[in-house]
Amino acid sequence: MIMLSIDLKGKKVFIAGIGDDKGFGWAIAKAMFQAGASILVGTWTPMLNIFTSAFNSGKFDEARRCEDGSMLEFAGIYPIDAAFDAPEDVPADIKENKRYKSVEGYTVSEVAKRLSDEHGSIDILVHSLANSPEIKKPLLKTSRQGYLSALSASSYSFISLLSHFVPHMNSSGVALNLSYLASERVIPGYGGGMSSAKAALESDTRTLAYEVGTEYGIRVNSISAGAYGSRAAKAIGFIDQMIEYSTANAPLHRAIEAQEVGSVAAFLASSLASGITGEVVHVDCGLHAMGLSLDSPCLQ
Repeated sequence: MIMLSIDLKGKKVFIAGIGDDKGFGWAIAKAMFQAGASILVGTWTPMLNIFTSAFNSGKFDEARRCEDGSMLEFAGIYPIDAAFDAPEDVPADIKENKRYKSVEGYTVSEVAKRLSDEHGSIDILVHSLANSPEIKKPLLKTSRQGYLSALSASSYSFISLLSHFVPHMNSSGVALNLSYLASERVIPGYGGGMSSAKAALESDTRTLAYEVGTEYGIRVNSISAGAYGSRAAKAIGFIDQMIEYSTANAPLHRAIEAQEVGSVAAFLASSLASGITGEVVHVDCGLHAMGLSLDSPCLQ
């Protein structure tokens, strides 16, 4: 009998977008670490001191514990603001902001070069970034600036990461991003241009899979994760109701767990998924397949 296992031993992973121990980025880091990978983390520049202090003080120790009793370790923690490709893109008011002023090298090109200088080539790139300053506004009432900010932070940032990291990635590398069902279905309340950004992200996944696959042999995939109560998701304002809806209407009649996303990410990054690219994999207990709400009053 052939035994299959997810083996990422010797692989170096950079995950952009970890800010605490609750989100999908953390779950992906933990899953890949348990599969043998070395984990490098990019955290939003204003969160750098808060995150590193919490990690070093032991606040995350319970979440760091792995199934074999070992503790999740990071080979490096780096500041990153994926809204900026190069130092000259950073506005003066941001440079002088107290949360940025004492930090250097946080633009995408600088982070890519620093990782290359310090760790050599990486094998796996994970985009776990999303933000909209107007996420509570309906799309119709979203400003042009708010809309473009959502696309810049949530979808173009993936293009930027790939553009700057691909020259520092090993052949047969892997890039992953995180999407959501609002890219293809109407989710009232998921506003501020975020639904548009997720749709763009999935479209870009397919195009980038062709471009970097053809030129570099790198696979590119997206995980469309179900509703989950992370810190970032709480900014939407009704995440608890979204989870209740999923529990009532998904075929598995429950909400997802973060480690399920982590496990799928580890699989997609492994040789077991060597023939998969340009794909959007739904990890939402099957909610995406449903065309009728089982808890609708009209069915009562």
